[in-house]
Amino acid sequence: MSSFLRPAVPGNTAGTTATVTATATAVATATLGRIPAQYRPISSHLAITPPVSVVIPAMNEAENLPYVFKTLPEWIHEVVLVDGNSTDDTVNVARELWPDVKVVKQAGKGKGDALISGFAACTGDIIVMVDADGSADGQEIVSYVSALVGGADFAKGSRFANGGGTDDMTAIRRLGNRVLCAVVNAKFGARYTDLCYGYNAFWRHCLDRITLDCTGFEIETLMNIRVVKAGLRVQEVPSHEYLRIHGVSNLSAVRDGLRVLKVILKEKGVRRPARRTPALTLKAPRGGVS
Repeated sequence: MSSFLRPAVPGNTAGTTATVTATATAVATATLGRIPAQYRPISSHLAITPPVSVVIPAMNEAENLPYVFKTLPEWIHEVVLVDGNSTDDTVNVARELWPDVKVVKQAGKGKGDALISGFAACTGDIIVMVDADGSADGQEIVSYVSALVGGADFAKGSRFANGGGTDDMTAIRRLGNRVLCAVVNAKFGARYTDLCYGYNAFWRHCLDRITLDCTGFEIETLMNIRVVKAGLRVQEVPSHEYLRIHGVSNLSAVRDGLRVLKVILKEKGVRRPARRTPALTLKAPRGGVS
């Protein structure tokens, strides 16, 4: 599998820039005004070959989805909405906003279960995780994709990296995130500036290197730990977190902080796998796709 960055401006024949990732080596040749259909323009000067899937877990987020979908780039290959048995108009709104949206009915419960269901339904080479509450800016996806085609396996969003920020974090949550992040860095040799943030992207092949067996909110921490333990290349991407637009968050600083700490302590005793292991190993059945 190869991916490229190349000029996407009609009439630009000055040269071709090709960035090759993964294991294959390839050469891209730019032709005046003609870019093959498999190339997806992401700006006036760049195009990519790998298809990008965006996974959005949602439960009763009908009011927020217009803001979420409005920021998504048009060059995205597919949007996978995982519906957690919403009682509002979440699914219909999603289909109105993005007619080709792939809807997955969540069979189990929890954010982790929803994400795993969404990952299983993706067909893109790159998978992006985006929350449905309007706190993430879809326009930042280009930065995540750039990090991946530039050589990273896992692009991890950070609100505390230079250029990032947050409008939605209390002092106690900020302190808890900092402490938990320091623990992970010390125990697993990571160099994270942010731990509990759900805006991430990765090459699909990463799912062959990590096992996802967590159904709750702490899945984000689990992924951050296991990509490091698997020896995958991680690059942090500055990201700005905005306030939830409508509704109330289900997060609890103390409860969720303890769940994250439990995952960290448990993972310290789990050996790094000696060979590639299949991901998506929850016992719960996956939801249907429509």
